Amino acid sequence: MIVWLNGTHGVGKTTAGRLVQRLLPDSRVFDAEKVGETLMDITPGLPETDNFQHWPPWRPLVVDTARRVLDYTGGTLVVPMTVLVEPYWREISDGLAGHGIPVRHFVLHAGRDTLLARIAGEHPVPSPFRLRYPEPYAEASRTWLHAAAEVVDTTDLTPEQTAVRVTKALA
Repeated sequence: MIVWLNGTHGVGKTTAGRLVQRLLPDSRVFDAEKVGETLMDITPGLPETDNFQHWPPWRPLVVDTARRVLDYTGGTLVVPMTVLVEPYWREISDGLAGHGIPVRHFVLHAGRDTLLARIAGEHPVPSPFRLRYPEPYAEASRTWLHAAAEVVDTTDLTPEQTAVRVTKALA
C-alpha cells in the first residue's frame, strides 16, 4: 500500500511522513522528489521548467519506482509529495492502481497564517519556492484536491498529532 501525504510546500509533509513511518509496521518513506532531482541532473539538461513535475517522465518514473520498491520489500510506502495538478495526480494514482497498488491519499492542510509561519520558521530566509505555492494549493483545494483525498487539518496539530491522526485513519 501507499500512504500519499499531499499538501502545499511547507505544510509539514516530510516531517509527518517520517513520523507516520515510525508508527506503521513494515513501512518505508519514499521521497519522490529524489526522482525529480535525478531528472534535474541529466546533462545536457531537460527543457527548462519551474517544477520537475512538468517533465512527462517524472510521473511514470515515480509510479515505476514505487511499484518496484514494493515488489522488492512489500509493506507500505509513505510518500510525502505535493501534487497540485489534477491530471498529474490522476496519472500517478491510475498508474499505481494499474499495478494493483492501493493508495490512501491524505492532504495535510493548514490555515494560511499557520502555513506562512511554518515556512518563515524553517530558515533565516523563507524559501521563495515554498512561498509561490499557497495560492496554487488553495486553487487545487477548491477545485479538486480536497475532494480527492482525506483532509487532515494540521493548523492546530503538532507533527506528532498529525502522524497519529493519519495512522489512526489507516486502521
